[in-house]
Amino acid sequence: MRRAMAEAEVGDDVFGDDPTVNALQERIAGLLGFESALFVSSGTQSNLSALLTHCGRGDEYIAGQMAHMYRWEGGGAAVLGGIQPQPLPHRADGTLDPLDIAAAVKPDDPHFARTRLLCLENTIGGRAVSTDYLKTATRIARDHGLATHLDGARLFNAAVAAGGDPYEQARLIAGHFDSVSVCFSKGLGAPVGSALLGSREFVAEARRWRKVLGGGMRQAGVLAAAALHALDHHVTRLADDHEHAALFAEGLKDVEGLTMEPSGTNMVFARSAPGLATDEVRDRLARRGLLCAGYPGQLRFVFHLDVTRADTERAVRIVRETLAETATD
Repeated sequence: MRRAMAEAEVGDDVFGDDPTVNALQERIAGLLGFESALFVSSGTQSNLSALLTHCGRGDEYIAGQMAHMYRWEGGGAAVLGGIQPQPLPHRADGTLDPLDIAAAVKPDDPHFARTRLLCLENTIGGRAVSTDYLKTATRIARDHGLATHLDGARLFNAAVAAGGDPYEQARLIAGHFDSVSVCFSKGLGAPVGSALLGSREFVAEARRWRKVLGGGMRQAGVLAAAALHALDHHVTRLADDHEHAALFAEGLKDVEGLTMEPSGTNMVFARSAPGLATDEVRDRLARRGLLCAGYPGQLRFVFHLDVTRADTERAVRIVRETLAETATD
C-alpha cells in the first residue's frame, strides 16, 4: 500500500484532475452500481455531505438512536445544516422497526419539520443487516416520499458476512439506497478516506458541500492510491478478521466477570458483571498491550488486518490474566 501511495500519479482534485482520485471514484461507483462517487477525507464528512445534499434547513432525517451519524458525529447536521434528527430505538438486532419508521414520518403541516430522509447503517454495532430487511425498510421510506442513505462505513464487512462474492454482495446491499457512504480506513486498512456515492446530480451537489466543509484536497491521489490498493487486496481477507473475533469470543465465553457478545463480523462486545469497573479493566488491558474501547458496563474489541491469529490468542490470555489480577486486588 505504501509503495502504491509513493508511486501514485497525482493532479489537483479541487479542480477534478487528479487521475488517481478519478480512478478510485470510477472504481467504487462501478463496484457498487452508482453513477458517480466522491472521495472525501472521512466517514463523518461523507455522511454530513450526504445529509446537507438530501436535506435543507428545517428538514428532518430518521436514524437509529445508536446510529453513528446521529450519535457520534458531533451533531454536524444540526450545527451546520439546520437539519433535525428524528432518532428511533433499535431492536435487538440493531434494525429499526418498520412500523416505527412509518410512524415517524411527519405530515405535511407547518407545525412539523419536513421528513426527507431515512438513514440506516450496515454493519450496525458490528451486526450485519439482512438484505431482506433493507429492502423492506427502504420501500417504506420511498412509499412515504423519503430518500434513503446508507452509512456503510463497514459495508464490506457486511458483504463478507453475507457469504458468496463480497463485491457482488456489497453491490446488492448498496442497491437499496439513493446514496451510500463507504469507508476505506476501517477494515480495509487505508490510512485516510471514504467515498460518497449516488447519482451524478447528487454527487455534483455533494462536491459543493465538501468544499464548504473544507474537504477539498489537492494532490489527494496519494491517498486514493491506498484506497484502490485496499479494494484490490483487503476485501476478501475481512473474513480473517471475522474469524479472529469469533475465536476471541469463544476463548473468553466462560471467563468470570464478562459476558461475551460476538457480533458476527469483526467486533466483540463484552458486558461486565456488576461491580467490575470497565474503565479500570480497559486501563489494565492497555498496560499489558491490549487496546479496546470502554463504555459504562461494556468493552468493545475490534479486529483488523494488523491482528493475527497469534495476536488473538495472546489477547485471550491477557484478558484472562487481567481479570484474575483485578479480582484479587
